[in-house]
Amino acid sequence: MSLEILSAGPMLSVQDHGRHGRKRFGVPAAGAMDRPAMDLANALCGNPLSAAALEFTAIGGSFRAGRALRLAVTGGDCDIRIGERLLSAGQSHAVEAGEVVKIGALKGATWGYIAVSGGIAVPEVLGARATHLRFALGGLEGRALRAADQLPLGDADETAPCLRPRDPASRPGPNAPERAIRVVLGPQDDYFSAKVLAQLETARFRISAQRDRMAMVLDGPSLPAMRGHDIVSDGIVSGAIQVPASGQPMVLMADAQTTGGYPKIATVTTADLPRLAQLPTGADLRFEVVSRDEAEDILLAERARLREVLASLVPATGMTLSSGFLLSCNLAGSIVEPEAVMGRDLEPSKDMAQ
Repeated sequence: MSLEILSAGPMLSVQDHGRHGRKRFGVPAAGAMDRPAMDLANALCGNPLSAAALEFTAIGGSFRAGRALRLAVTGGDCDIRIGERLLSAGQSHAVEAGEVVKIGALKGATWGYIAVSGGIAVPEVLGARATHLRFALGGLEGRALRAADQLPLGDADETAPCLRPRDPASRPGPNAPERAIRVVLGPQDDYFSAKVLAQLETARFRISAQRDRMAMVLDGPSLPAMRGHDIVSDGIVSGAIQVPASGQPMVLMADAQTTGGYPKIATVTTADLPRLAQLPTGADLRFEVVSRDEAEDILLAERARLREVLASLVPATGMTLSSGFLLSCNLAGSIVEPEAVMGRDLEPSKDMAQ
């Protein structure tokens, strides 16, 4: 069975965790711009975190379910409808075969994710289903999705419950524009004077309209390299901040090339790169320099937080409780938190209120 695309928003594509271990062959990683948000969408639908989902920017589009499924939209708030029924982002919803889901404009975010139970089962290419649009690699014919495309779906247990985070405020992907984007200096920070390195941390930059899945160009003070802006090409990682001859820094993102010949003044930490990706065009930001050891500690703490969020998912309101699910809750051992079973806080009855 498949998911039919009736209309598609900009840059709608199939993504997963990307291709790893192949950069030495010139194969870029690709994958989700905001992996924690995509992981949440998959977890809400009962999928492995490595399952392929859909990534979009601005507007999602409309989709017809070829079979009964669960669907979740994450990354930011947006208008989600089945007919006249309005659905919430950040939790999964049951969709019957033949129903059409319309996903509107994102609010407060740049990249949104649509997961469906079973995942998007396009063929793997070099170990992943992720689409690299510039290389025309992976996904569906290596391109952005469009109306009339049919996406194959993987197998799923459709008796499983729809889910939501126990605490919606803790879900992954907060923009938090007031927080600095943390970076580690280098690998070519020695190409820049002490004054310029200090400016990197004290100046404010603005996200320009020159951005896509490959890179994000920042407006702000020029960062001239005292040793010049050409180096022997070396390896590139997502988050690297290259500074070309213009002095205008650019942050390389998920679809970054595998090598580059501009000096890299710093690298955005893995923990903060999804937050940077989600900041809207025109947003101001500042950088904070941390050590490599600090960056590793920050990443470990963030991964622990995300694991806690995903482990605390509870059934969403309005689900049908199956006997199998109830037995898994160990009801004989008492229910300390009834909302963990019902997926909502229990409202007192009139008798209880008296």
